[in-house]
Amino acid sequence: MRINKYIAQGGKYSRRKADELVVAGKVTVNDKVITELGWEIRRRDVVKVEGKVVKAPETFEYVRFYKPVGYITTKSDEKGRKTIYDIIPSEYAHLKPVGRLDKDSSGLILLTNDGDLINALTHPSIKVPKVYRVTTDGDIQLTHLEKFAKGVKIEGKVAYCDSQIIERAHAAATGRAKHKITTLEITLYQGLNRQIRKMFDSLGFKVKSLKRIRHATLNLGGLTKGGCKIIKPKQVQELKNYVEKVKKDA
Repeated sequence: MRINKYIAQGGKYSRRKADELVVAGKVTVNDKVITELGWEIRRRDVVKVEGKVVKAPETFEYVRFYKPVGYITTKSDEKGRKTIYDIIPSEYAHLKPVGRLDKDSSGLILLTNDGDLINALTHPSIKVPKVYRVTTDGDIQLTHLEKFAKGVKIEGKVAYCDSQIIERAHAAATGRAKHKITTLEITLYQGLNRQIRKMFDSLGFKVKSLKRIRHATLNLGGLTKGGCKIIKPKQVQELKNYVEKVKKDA
């Protein structure tokens, strides 16, 4: 396996970043500095990046997980909050999440030890779509969706998305008045922190619920909240083919 792919499979660096590290002389194989980009790694080799051992998994695992509301997407939390690893089966506890969902959001998370795929699915230049079902207070109009498509500023960055209205309704009466709620389908190609909530906030609307229903070719089909399902090899290949297509079209 080429050295950049081996490093990328370790889960922390992209192949491009791995190449930069090799050229910069920050990678060693069996304690020898390697600067040759085409260097082939053997099974018994010990690879280090900036003095730290990097190891590619011998086999890859891919799991779909339905995150419930109330859990954060991390291994541990200094504030003592519940994390997804409190409910993920122990046999999957070594896998890493692809992207994050905030504590108040639910939905699909891919868990894997395939670092190359993690980098491809999360790298900002590749723009793999993620689809969400969002319910918000207020009567959302097409003019709001047009603003989302053109981009709105949040914390100094331009955030954009594709969106469509699924349903308009009235919430249960509060006192004498009923208030309107709107359900939408939002497609993101970026990964800014709490992006959807902040985009609605910028237009004066508050998100009531947010659920990721699809990431690239994967969806929530057959999952219950808190549940996991192994992704079949055919589905994994379909996912990788899709990501490669998005890369070429970028």
